[in-house]
Amino acid sequence: MLQPKRVKYRKVQKGKGNMKGNSNRGHRLSNGTFGIKSLEQELLDSRQIEAARVAATRYMKRKGALWIKIFPDKPITKKPLEVRMGKGKGAPEYFVAVIKPGRILFEVAGVPVDVAKEALRLAAQKLPVKTKFVVARDYDGND
Repeated sequence: MLQPKRVKYRKVQKGKGNMKGNSNRGHRLSNGTFGIKSLEQELLDSRQIEAARVAATRYMKRKGALWIKIFPDKPITKKPLEVRMGKGKGAPEYFVAVIKPGRILFEVAGVPVDVAKEALRLAAQKLPVKTKFVVARDYDGND
């Protein structure tokens, strides 16, 4: 599972302001030829990202390259079951990545377009956001 090695602050506020608007970074393909782009805002946890990665790499039969363009770096806390209100904030349970509309989630290169499309479709099924298949501008289709 993806999670940071160390963090500056163990607990952070959830905050709704960081989810507003479209993604202004990570919204273009940078490594691969094909990718999936988020159309909704959501918090993706490390298990969901890992499930999508496994689904895509299994379909591609470990050919080509897959890049995960998001990283879960925000801790989500939870109080134990049957604990009364108050007494401070709970302990960190898991980490999430903040996803805004327009963010590229996964990129693929080194495989034909039909293989990439199906692999990323299977990956997108594992995620709780609507996604869109995107192709690099300089892709000519002869690869």
